[in-house]
Amino acid sequence: MSLLELESVRRFYKQKHTMFSRGAHGQVRAVDGVDFTVEEGETVGLVGESGCGKSTLARIICGLEAPSDGTVRWNGADVSAMSHSERKTLLHRQVQMVFQDPHASLDPRRSVGQSIAEGITTHRLLPASKVEARVGELLTQVGLNPDHAHRYPHEFSGGQLQRIGIARALAVEPKLLVCDEPVSALDISVRAQVLNLLNRLKRELGLSIIFIAHDLDVVQHMSDRIVTMYLGKVVEQGECDDVYGATAHPYTRALLSAIPRKLAPNERLERVVLEGDPPSPIDPPPGCPFHTRCYAAIERCATDVPALDAVPGGRPEHRASCHLAAQITLSRVGMVSTISSSPSPSERNT
Repeated sequence: MSLLELESVRRFYKQKHTMFSRGAHGQVRAVDGVDFTVEEGETVGLVGESGCGKSTLARIICGLEAPSDGTVRWNGADVSAMSHSERKTLLHRQVQMVFQDPHASLDPRRSVGQSIAEGITTHRLLPASKVEARVGELLTQVGLNPDHAHRYPHEFSGGQLQRIGIARALAVEPKLLVCDEPVSALDISVRAQVLNLLNRLKRELGLSIIFIAHDLDVVQHMSDRIVTMYLGKVVEQGECDDVYGATAHPYTRALLSAIPRKLAPNERLERVVLEGDPPSPIDPPPGCPFHTRCYAAIERCATDVPALDAVPGGRPEHRASCHLAAQITLSRVGMVSTISSSPSPSERNT
């Protein structure tokens, strides 16, 4: 049984009317029919451009928003069928979120110890006499000094604040951490420290993690499985080695080709550059949602919506929503072509 299961999950928002949008109608399709699972002890990387629905999906998983349609199951139980008290005692304890901006996620008027202790006291996990000691243990667990509990957020660096945010999430002993861009607001020098901390906590505590990020190198380092989203839909998912090594969707291939990498002197990277902006989630195009920007699109792509099916020749877990998945599947090495002679002046300038 999966720890978390999403089945045909949708989240639509009513369009707000302003003086600039009179006569407009429709709904914003932030999440549009998402299916995926998270197993115990697994890290699932969630990738895609800004506006693809990653953060909205994270809020649904954490119970901060209800889906417009579809089913969210936690340990096999339908979350929508739970009472408010059941969701509070079960889901809100066992699923915690680590936010992108550590400065904004902590109350500046409360000490660090008070912020960490809030979940413990709210869920009555310990008697009041033991809360302070538990807060000190959590700070030590994330690499900080227990004495830091008496300080306030403005006294810490960004990396320290993110460690405090992780400690606050761990205070209620969750089974799943949803990390929404947890290192994007940090200096490069401290990103590796926070990532290594998350990996260590995963091993020591048996945590499952949903890791949302734009940096696909970081996602590869952290994840067991990858889920690629575009315009509110999952377009590819599978084991990390399958998605990175045998990419089956042109959008995932474009994301991977943008990763900076060191090449040998006789190699040249085959870049996939996307043209134009993503379509509006209020009025998505017919057929494949990616066909308006896809370099491999055919006539069928503009009319028929591709199903999220197993990639031909791959493992059943590797699935892609593309009519041309069999042709597009390529090894990652295939994205780097060998140059037999010296590059031309035009190639040197690209």
